Amino acid sequence: MTTNGIVIGAGYTGARLAAQLGAYGPVIAVTGSDASATRLAMTGLDARAWNLDSEQPAPFAAAEIGGVTLWYLAPPPDAGDDDPRLRNCLDRLPAVPRRIVYASTTGVYGDAAGGTVTEDTPIAPGNERSQRRAAAEALVQQYAARSGAEWVVLRVPGIYGPGRLPLERIRRGGPVIAEAEAGPGNRIHVDDLVRCCLAAGTTLRVANRVFNVGDGEHASTSEYFRKVAQAAGLPPPPQLTRAEAQQRLSEGMWSFLADSRRVDTTRMRSELGVLPRWQDLDEGIRASLGAD
Repeated sequence: MTTNGIVIGAGYTGARLAAQLGAYGPVIAVTGSDASATRLAMTGLDARAWNLDSEQPAPFAAAEIGGVTLWYLAPPPDAGDDDPRLRNCLDRLPAVPRRIVYASTTGVYGDAAGGTVTEDTPIAPGNERSQRRAAAEALVQQYAARSGAEWVVLRVPGIYGPGRLPLERIRRGGPVIAEAEAGPGNRIHVDDLVRCCLAAGTTLRVANRVFNVGDGEHASTSEYFRKVAQAAGLPPPPQLTRAEAQQRLSEGMWSFLADSRRVDTTRMRSELGVLPRWQDLDEGIRASLGAD
């Protein structure tokens, strides 16, 4: 069977991407378990399970992947400094795809203390989570160099959209860094991320390139949480000084809130040709609440 592409990691973003691709032709949506594949299949997708923590063979034939685009959106494991899941995937592909689109993270740049980062900024991942993504980017490029496949890396900031707003944390009264001390942040609405994924997989001239993606609005995470609370009619989250936050928050949450950078998305707009629909954060949040 000739497919229009394969999406590995058909979760929050990947399922939406597979649905969009399905409008243009057959697409295979790969997820990590039989249960999640069954749920996806109920939406009309050709959904297949593949446990990348095991030595299972790929759930598709050479004829289904040879010469088409593979979108890889599956997350790495929660520990370690590399991505054995991606390695398992690449080692077991039955044929070489035309192009691999890998969804990485802007976290590979590390904490830029509020400074601007472009795709030419050297990466400096400051925690294991980002180190795993940096290692995965290298794996994709190494596979492409060996096999002759094209590659595109999307460096993705925080994703929000319907069902992906921090409402429960706000309801629990989870604190944030005081807005006066919080640095700029970056995010993207899931619908705009899907558009970036589509462009990365189908635009000829963008092969073998890294792209930062985002909405271009650099509201801090603290401001984002406040805006979500306001739109949802919830009390604003408590604010802590940076010193208080570092003492009281978990290491992971502190890193999430404290890392600060402005991600330049000029290349996304000029080369991928994606102008985000949701450039106004308030509008994106309201639309996301309305769709829940």
